[in-house]
Amino acid sequence: SEQSSEAAVQAIIDDVRTRGFDSLRDLADRFDGVRRENPGVPAAVSEDAVAGLAPAVRGALEEAIARARAFASAQLPADVEVEVAPGARLTHKWIPVDRVGLYVPGGLAVYPSSVVMNVVPAQAAGVGSIALVSPPQREFGGWPHPVILAAASMLGITEIHAVGGARAVAAPASGAPADAERPGIDPVNVITGPGNVFVATAKRLVRGTVGIDSEAGTTEIAVLADAAADPDLVAADLVSQAEHDPQAASVLVTDSAELADAVVRRLQVRAAGTRHAERVRTALGGPQSGVILVDDLEHGVAVCNAYAAEHLEIQTVDAAAVAARIRNAGAVFVGESSPVSLGDYCAGSNHVLPTGGTAAFASGLNVTTFLRAVQLIHYDRAALEAVSGSIIALSEAENLPAHGDAVAARFAGHA
Repeated sequence: SEQSSEAAVQAIIDDVRTRGFDSLRDLADRFDGVRRENPGVPAAVSEDAVAGLAPAVRGALEEAIARARAFASAQLPADVEVEVAPGARLTHKWIPVDRVGLYVPGGLAVYPSSVVMNVVPAQAAGVGSIALVSPPQREFGGWPHPVILAAASMLGITEIHAVGGARAVAAPASGAPADAERPGIDPVNVITGPGNVFVATAKRLVRGTVGIDSEAGTTEIAVLADAAADPDLVAADLVSQAEHDPQAASVLVTDSAELADAVVRRLQVRAAGTRHAERVRTALGGPQSGVILVDDLEHGVAVCNAYAAEHLEIQTVDAAAVAARIRNAGAVFVGESSPVSLGDYCAGSNHVLPTGGTAAFASGLNVTTFLRAVQLIHYDRAALEAVSGSIIALSEAENLPAHGDAVAARFAGHA
């Protein structure tokens, strides 16, 4: 149950906070079957991982990094300075957080793409200190997966910890003090990255101590399509997200009964022929997936805005005009040559996106995840005097007269 998993995760967070590295060692022994006094990954291990990277994967990562950097660096918001009255200057200044912890999952699949998605916006924001955390893998000597280490190394990340699950959130949130054998893990300001239910629960429980991006839920794709869409491409895209997880949601929204029937036929063929057929069939057959038939595209847009999908594809005539009417989605993929898979890897956009309807109020991971807006207030004496009567009137109205006195004192001869 949710309550018992929350209690179990809170116990882990408390244990890591109290016992630091000893807790991490004992919990890794218990959960990962890996025993190591110091989870810090040595530089030589990361260097070997880069050397062992397949050339095609290395080239693909370089391409993904270059595009992600181009998009992320363009997102940096400008500082704003306004003079609201003569001598009254206000500044809205963006400042990066000092340090972040980035979690990259292990488990069913290995996600070097998640390394890129987490690291690039943090670097573009100007974060000076970055710790990457990823679960130890028994088959790789108790270190994180070599492809993850290689991707991190290519991005210039030198601080990597082999820690998984809820501990991977607890350790950077509270820090682990250094001792004679082990350099400490300094606490961070923000933790980002997707993970399983224990990681998501831990992020919820440390929120407030640190910032988090979101509690990532199971992946979702919605496709808004009309009679002009290619049913085989729609089916291929629905299958592509269903292969993530038996609980993944794949939803087609269309105003064409003919297209709906054709997509269902193609889904059966594609689901049967894919490597993870069982997982895909479970996801497509679950209550979270299905076909929604609407009267017209107007209703289709309304359904998509109500659903607020993590990934929304628009495969219609004049897809760009339809996409412009979408308000709620983590990311919108416009036209048949912009599948979700493109965004998962090489579009340059970010694939860490809001799930479970939270796209109605939350954003995907981006540069501002790692920035704060600080306000600077600079009034000269005349500008303060011009507004002093208003401050005194409001402080009296709120029965906080010392607020007004603090202003009046600057203009009275000192008592």
